Amino acid sequence: MNIEEVRGAGAKKEFIRFPWKVYQENTNWVPPLESEVKFLLDEKENPFFQHAEAACFLARRNGETVGRIAAIIDRNHIKFHNEQAGFFGFFECLADCAVARALLDAAESWLKERGVAIMRGPMNPSTNDECGFLLEGFDSPPMIMMTYTPEYYLDYMERCGLTKAKDLYAYICVIKDVAAGGRLERLALAVKARIPGLTVRSANMKRFQQEVEAVQLIYNSAWSHNWGFVPMTDAETVSMAKKLKPRIAPELMIMAEVDGKPAAFFVALPDYNQVLGKINGRLGPVGFAKFLWYSRKISDVRVLAMGVTEQYRKKGIEGLLYLESFKAAVKKGYQRAEMSWILEDNLLVQRGCELMGGMLYKKYRIYEKRIS
Repeated sequence: MNIEEVRGAGAKKEFIRFPWKVYQENTNWVPPLESEVKFLLDEKENPFFQHAEAACFLARRNGETVGRIAAIIDRNHIKFHNEQAGFFGFFECLADCAVARALLDAAESWLKERGVAIMRGPMNPSTNDECGFLLEGFDSPPMIMMTYTPEYYLDYMERCGLTKAKDLYAYICVIKDVAAGGRLERLALAVKARIPGLTVRSANMKRFQQEVEAVQLIYNSAWSHNWGFVPMTDAETVSMAKKLKPRIAPELMIMAEVDGKPAAFFVALPDYNQVLGKINGRLGPVGFAKFLWYSRKISDVRVLAMGVTEQYRKKGIEGLLYLESFKAAVKKGYQRAEMSWILEDNLLVQRGCELMGGMLYKKYRIYEKRIS
């Protein structure tokens, strides 16, 4: 078996397309858009690489590609956490632990040469993107921007000397039950009485850039103490907003202000994985027609992110944001909402999900290994 660093357009295309070989018989896997994966790996286009570097590797046996991995160093993570950590990501391999071991060894060696003391992953390529191996919940497809991976990856990680770093949770709930329940209505009335000058509204897409700037400001502040968090740069925020704007339903993106100043945000996205599953990774003429058709039939949403400024945290604004978004979701015909991902030790948010009738239905795991 040979491990080869990806160089040239042909090898990069093979790297991007390899998951189709792994999941060809798995109906729960959702093929990503090839163009989006290509962008994530593009060191010239993806602003993540303004503060990061990566190397991609393919595993080949007898001329056949049997696995892939990327080794990643994020200088902003090292600076923010004061930790000499590097990452592996975009990991896929056929059912052979020897392949997994060879790939992980290649990533570890590359990171070690650059002074990294701990390897963690999978990150594709960071916690601001898809991350983690699926741990529980293999019987259903993932929602938008969440991963789906084979169960045997878990065994391979442990056999290759990696250990659990952190588990991530996903909860699911029935939207109309939450919106119709009296608990959030009563909470909303109490919150409005408690915080004079508080207003909530849906996102104004005509002022989308200003909305994004407010979200970035709150997000980078509210999430700063979370495990694995790295602040998004201005360029990364603009890039993410450009990617998500066509998929945003304005009524599901809620902004809260106090006396006209940003206080909180809430972003839920229609589950476009229900659409991507129909077009097999490519937006040609036929794929685009399918995209438009199936976009009208999306039944679920994913609560992607929420943030509250420190001044207004733990005062009930979170429940008000959920209520406003879910009431709008009911009117649009959406049925279920996934709240993800949530750190395993974020008990406050987990409790909130459970109070809304949310059920823990998927878990994901991030692994790590000390580099000697």
